[in-house]
Amino acid sequence: MSAQPDSELQVIFGTGPMGVAIANVLISKGKRIRLVNRSGKLPLGLQSAQGVEVVKANASVVAESEEVTKGASIVYQCAQPPYHQWQGNFPALQAAIVEGAAANNARLVVTENLYMYGDVSDAQMREDLPLNPHTKKGKVRAEMTQALMAAHQTGKLRVVIGRGSDFFGPNDPVSGSLTYVPALAGKKVSGLGNIDMPHTYTFTKDFANALVILGEHEDAYGQAWHVPNAPTVTTRQYLQLVFEAAGTTARIGAVNRLMLQVAGLFSPTIRETTEMLYEFEKPFIVDHSKFVNRFGDISTPLRDAVQQTVAWFRQNPEFAH
Repeated sequence: MSAQPDSELQVIFGTGPMGVAIANVLISKGKRIRLVNRSGKLPLGLQSAQGVEVVKANASVVAESEEVTKGASIVYQCAQPPYHQWQGNFPALQAAIVEGAAANNARLVVTENLYMYGDVSDAQMREDLPLNPHTKKGKVRAEMTQALMAAHQTGKLRVVIGRGSDFFGPNDPVSGSLTYVPALAGKKVSGLGNIDMPHTYTFTKDFANALVILGEHEDAYGQAWHVPNAPTVTTRQYLQLVFEAAGTTARIGAVNRLMLQVAGLFSPTIRETTEMLYEFEKPFIVDHSKFVNRFGDISTPLRDAVQQTVAWFRQNPEFAH
């Protein structure tokens, strides 16, 4: 028999930047939180450790996912395998989390990106667009989305999806190492593709706030929602804001497809990034009006979001790698 949910306990799979950001929102709401990761160690960046439990588990194993979600009212899925292992491991990982949450009668809130839409550069991305991926990772995302919606529609469990664009914020080692720490040191920072194309960027704190709001509202379930973002700017404008907040002279470059392909010979992560470069070669603009019309605009002004991120990496430069 399934365990009865405890309204105060919420479980978060994954303790990367999104998992930590969600935990901080829930901490501010006084919720009991169980963080699940492979190490069992408390992650850096939590506002408080009070009421936070960290559990070591392999989320890809159904029995372990079921065990760690016992007593949960809501489960947040932010875990993912390394970028170059998506095809082999990601669907099975999420499927095991679905089974665990369902066994314990918990609702599931899932963090997604925008890969499943494919190339929609002629229009702003909306939730009602068809899933039309043309990349390996986009096809993985589409498959996983369809599995989630099927689980909801068949009554297996209640699922809601929040989708964000390329994100940045405190506790993010990728944007930290590639953008924020170099900018603080006055070094050159290079954006991907055509840095004068408009590109929507998502602040992790806004993403987390939106996911918690979605999780709290029953009428949000069974749907995908684009989380609110600050007005779209070009990548160059975004990087200029980073240097401005860092107080250093802007040194901005660009990485083109050929440069990525060469770097990819030595790095499986960079190699996997190459197929996603289309997002940075054309306009990449996200429409979040569906969320705003239902819940309001909770986005942080981009300048403020960048300043908060710079301040965090100024205090934690060793976190970037």
